[in-house]
Amino acid sequence: MNIKKNELMKNHTSFKIGGPADEFCEAVSEEEVRNLIEYAKNKGIDYIVMGNGSNLLVGDKGIRGLVIKLARGFDSTEVSGKTIKAQSGILLSRLANTALKHELSGLEFASGIPGTLGGAVFMNAGAYGGEMKDVITSVTYLEDGEIRTADKDELDFGYRRSIFCDKDAVILSAEMSLDESEYDKIKEMMDDFKERRTSKQPLSMPSAGSTFKRPEGFFAGKLIEDAGLKGFRIGGAEVSQKHSGFVVNADNATARDVLGLIEHIQKTVYDKFGVKLETEVKMLGEF
Repeated sequence: MNIKKNELMKNHTSFKIGGPADEFCEAVSEEEVRNLIEYAKNKGIDYIVMGNGSNLLVGDKGIRGLVIKLARGFDSTEVSGKTIKAQSGILLSRLANTALKHELSGLEFASGIPGTLGGAVFMNAGAYGGEMKDVITSVTYLEDGEIRTADKDELDFGYRRSIFCDKDAVILSAEMSLDESEYDKIKEMMDDFKERRTSKQPLSMPSAGSTFKRPEGFFAGKLIEDAGLKGFRIGGAEVSQKHSGFVVNADNATARDVLGLIEHIQKTVYDKFGVKLETEVKMLGEF
């Protein structure tokens, strides 16, 4: 186990924000994940499991305890017929390209989502009418030191949630069932989604994707724009000029800048429209 001390989390989040983790390790096997959790418990420290850091805001004071990252090295795939089984650290873009290579359809929506499979399962990630619940058939996870498997009907998928939101468990891998299709048709759909993302989202600036969940009956970005907040800044954090649903790191923003901006957006939208915006971004560490 290659455990690093005082690793800066800004190097592991798409926001490019975050202070030092006391201890940090990129796990490369299920056994290592189990050993790292046991190490933390024996040492009496907290531990956090993360993927690619694409949906995280880490506090400026960092994270106390151990951060276990599941990304590179924890990203193998197996393809058998219309089934793909993959470890949770695989990037969704790579997973979608694997499906494309084998002429399997169903993961096109995920091709531009910047996170890992584990994070996508955890929050039932979705885009352009597709969600992970549409393709997942089972998930293997570590809980209380035991490796367990849950079928789709046990996973309690909902809007941006799964049963893992309520469990102290680590998602290790997932199995997906896809449909046979033609390479060109799959590629055309992936290219269309990519073009839509590129034209509408601030992909050139550090962010954690959509900052807020979609409130029932509304669109968060439109509410924020209608509240006159497009381009509004606190410190180095800004409501994106391109898409108001994104808070971006425009100029060396701190976590406090982002948090302050999020709170200002929530208050302004509620005062103007009576709608409560819930964050899709997960907050970790000390601010």
